[in-house]
Order: sequence, then C-alpha cells, then structure tokens
Amino acid sequence: MSPHSVMILRFRSPDGTFRVQVELADAVSTLKAKLAEVVPKDVNPQSFVLSDQPANGQTRPLSEILDSRIQDLGLRHGDMLYLSYTKAAEPSKTPASTTKSAAASIRLNGQPVKPSEDVSHKYTATTADSAVHDVEKVSDPWESVEQDPIDEELEKLDGKITRSRDQRMCKHGPKGMCDYCMPVEPYDAAYLAEKKIKHLSFHAYLRKTNTLTNRPELKSSYMPPLSEPNYRIRKSCPSGHAPWPEGICSKCQPSAITLQPQTFRMVDHVEFSDPALINNFIDFWRRSGCQRIGYLYGRYAPYPEIPLGIKAVVEAIYEPPQICEPDGVTLSSPWEGEKKVDEVAALCGLRKVGVIFTDLLDDATGTGTVVCKRHIDSYYLSSLEIVFVARLQAQYPNPSKWSETGRFGSKFVTCVVSGNEDGGIDVAAYQVSNSAVEMVRADIIEPCAEPGKMLVREEDGKSRYVPEVFFRHKNEYGVNVQENAKPAFPVEYLLVTLTHGFPTSANPMFKAPSGKFPVENREVIGVAQDHTAVAEQLGVKSGSPEGGITAVSDFHMLVFLKNWGILEEKEEELLAQVATTVDPRIGDKLLQTPGWQTLMTILKESV
Repeated sequence: MSPHSVMILRFRSPDGTFRVQVELADAVSTLKAKLAEVVPKDVNPQSFVLSDQPANGQTRPLSEILDSRIQDLGLRHGDMLYLSYTKAAEPSKTPASTTKSAAASIRLNGQPVKPSEDVSHKYTATTADSAVHDVEKVSDPWESVEQDPIDEELEKLDGKITRSRDQRMCKHGPKGMCDYCMPVEPYDAAYLAEKKIKHLSFHAYLRKTNTLTNRPELKSSYMPPLSEPNYRIRKSCPSGHAPWPEGICSKCQPSAITLQPQTFRMVDHVEFSDPALINNFIDFWRRSGCQRIGYLYGRYAPYPEIPLGIKAVVEAIYEPPQICEPDGVTLSSPWEGEKKVDEVAALCGLRKVGVIFTDLLDDATGTGTVVCKRHIDSYYLSSLEIVFVARLQAQYPNPSKWSETGRFGSKFVTCVVSGNEDGGIDVAAYQVSNSAVEMVRADIIEPCAEPGKMLVREEDGKSRYVPEVFFRHKNEYGVNVQENAKPAFPVEYLLVTLTHGFPTSANPMFKAPSGKFPVENREVIGVAQDHTAVAEQLGVKSGSPEGGITAVSDFHMLVFLKNWGILEEKEEELLAQVATTVDPRIGDKLLQTPGWQTLMTILKESV
C-alpha cells in the first residue's frame, strides 16, 4: 500500500475532536463506519453532517454521498472537517419514585450503594430531576425555555443608568451630551462603587457576559452566554476508555476548583409586605423557647434601587409539620400536603420564594434581649445550613433561555431571624453561590463540626471523585495567596448576602388581622386549626365577621379550607379572588355558590 494512498482526517464535533485514518480508494460508507466507532454510543450515525467551517460553511449530509470515494471529495491529508449529528432518543423514563431511588443508590461504576456507606447522603442528596437537567444541554434554549415573568419584563428594559449634567466637566449646552453625562451600562464599575453596590444584579451580569460572549463585530454564530459549573465526572467520554474509576482522561474529569466570592446575585432584596409576618412567626419562639422554620410564599418584582434588580416580595409564611427543639428543628421534605399549599398559593398568584428559620436564645437578663450568635467573628450561615440551602436552591432552579442547559442559578432565598449586636431581633437574607450548589450536588463538600468551616470530602476511588479545590486569601503579610482547601475552608466563599426590609406604607395582599386565625402545625403550644376557628374568623355566631369581607383574606385559612375539601375547584378559585382583591362584587358571587352555603351551614350547626 502506497503511503500517498493513506491520509488522516480530523473531525471536530460537539463531543470533541477525532482523528480517522482512511485510504483514498475507500468509499464514504467506510468513513461513516469508522466515525460511528469513535463518537459516543448514543449518536445516530444516519444524522452525520459534514461542514468545512464551524459556522456559515458548506454543509453536506454524509448519507447523500455514501457511494462516492474519498479521493473524489477533494480532501487532503490533515484536513479539519466539522461534524454535527443528533443523539438517539432517551429511553422511556421510569416513574419519578423509581428514578429518584435509582439516582440515589447507584455508583458511577454501576454498583449499588447502601445508605449506610454514605454518611453525608442525608445532607447532600438532591432531586434526581435537578441533577439530570443541570448536566444535559438544551437545544435552542432561547426558543424552548419559558422564563419567569420578571425576567421577561427586565429583558425588555433598556437598563442604562442616566446621569445628570456635570456642572464642572460638561462644557456643552443643556441639550448636549458628553462622556461625563451620557448613560452608562448597568454593570458600570464606577457607578457601582459610588453607590456601594457589592453585587451585580443577575440581569446586569447577564448583559455584561453576553456583551463579552456575542460581539456583533465578530460575525460569529450565537452562543448562550451563561453556563453553570459542573464538577462531576462525564459519564459518556468520547475518548473510548473504560468508565471511571477504571479509566479517566482530561475530557471527562472536571477541572480544579478555585473558590472566589460570587460577583452577582439572582435576587437583590427580600421585602416582607407586612411587619406582622415576622412578628407572628417568632411568636412561636416566644411561647415555647424552641426554634421554628417556615416557607416564604410571594412573588418577584423589579427592585429599582439596583440597576435591573429583582426583589422577592413575601406575602405569607407557611409553617410545615416539624419537630422543634431549643437548638434546631427536624423537617421532612417534601411534607404531607405541600402540593395543596402550592396550589392555594398559585390561585393567589404566589409561589414558593424562599425559606425562613429562627436561631434565637434569650440572654436571661429579663429585658427581652437575645444573644448575638452570628457576627463577623463567628459565622452568618453555618456549614450545615449552607448545605441545606444549596439543596433547596438545586430543587428550585431558575429557568433561563440564556443558558446552555436551559436553567441558571436559583431565585430561592433564605432568611435567618437571629440576635444582632445590640441584643435585638433582626432578619438577615442570603443565598449560596452556584458553585456551592454544584459542590453539594457533586458530593464534594460536607458540614463541619466547626460551623464556620466547610469540609472537603475524601475521594474513595469508587463512588466519589473529588477534584482539587483551592481558595485565595490574604496571609498574615497582606499578600494574596492561593491555598489548598483541604481539609476545610471558610464558608464565606459560598455565601451571597442580600438586603431585606419592609415597605414604607404596608399594603399586604392578605388583609385579615394577622394572628387572629391560628397558624398551622402549632398544636405543641396549644394552637390548633378547626371549624371553631373558621366560624370565629367568619363571624358565624355574631352574624357579621370582624373587618367585613377582609375576614377571608387570610392565607392560613385558605389552606385550611382547601384541606377541608368542602368547596369545589371553581369555588376555591372564587374564594382566592375574594381574598386577594377584597372585591364585594366577587364576594357576592361566592356567597351564592353551593359549596360556600354548605360550609356556612356546617359552621352554624357546630357553634
């Protein structure tokens, strides 16, 4: 065989670059068979398409030229071609419960994992669905992904920051414009420093990243500017070696992790629509001395104090079934009845936006002050709480058409009610970084006995691969140095701080007197929801409720009536409209429905 009759062709594909040796006299069908051997096994060989350019080049389906010979294509030794293809359809999915248990009990090498073999499973397990979605890329996410309404609203805004005329530097007239007074981008560093804004808003970060990724002057094809970190072993490596732990290469192993504070935040501010929400929530601790946890239900809205900012407006706090103790709580997730609570919230135009918990300890002075446990010299969120928050954020990802996976980060927030330095009770709002969520999902970190430290887990060579983890800090000489994170590193590298507050003039969605209707799951302190509480709230005995139509505007009562099951679906929708709008005309329609009349009859008979 003459050396001139053999040549090597290079193919660049979505799964890497391949080299294939062919002879000039070979048919294209031979080339197709050799390509099918090197691409991932889930690729459909019938979908091979060749191109001479990565974008905007001449393309040709390989199936159209199978009878041609290599020498007829005009190719030379060492030529680079661009190969595209589609992958075979995924196998039919098993039921959710089966998928979830399988994901939690199978090692990367296919061997089963016993629950006793992984002591951190109860801290690091996430839903199987979230793990799958974060790895797989979505084709054309800008067309198929449905974003949150707040994201669609902010994307339509210009977003630029207007500046007034500088009296010292501007030399033009009142209708002119120069570099000192022209609008600047929402991510302008000088403006953020002037306003002491530590973190970019998500949409400001998105515009900055998109400007760097997709520049019109390059005339290149569009690329999604956002990508979430992935610290897990790639299961189907195109190199063809045995799966890890039998084999590993640079294409399938994750890169080393260098921790650094996240420069942006998905939500900038948490606003409680009524101060009574917090007061009613911590009333459980006042009466029992035990801690409490609850889920925040609300909506997302623009936050004008930050360029293109987002705030979470909290309208209700729902307290799920839990075991409360002086130093913590035991919570089941998901809890029984969670779906019905979410349905009631959806009828009111609300959704689950976060979680809140107390960490309070009376200082025994008798003055009503509490101990300040969370401060700069201790911690703000413990490592156990960070893992808990990361799991929740993984469970509620943020859909984004700007990400190659169709989702990016999470808008789920965490609030802590604890003592401040003055001995008063204060609220602090946080999120954890995208890196923290992925490190928990990849089982790289675990809580430490010292709350201000996070442990890096050891690699066992069978079920867990742990890449190198580093973090940067200033040493005792003031020099910025990089240090290996093992065995533990400060939790501050995983935290993102939010602001919080209350509106100047409270106008909550639910206008019934706060605390009158009993809060759910407080039987341990002698507070219970029953038909007597509903009758008292609706004024059945007196004939007219206190506050009139606003008596039904209580989220806790709406959930109780939903669980009671007396009202039909349409009647529940009507009740939610009355509760959120307090419109007398809609209230009159509700009074005429059979379900409401049945409810009133039961209440009258029971009082």
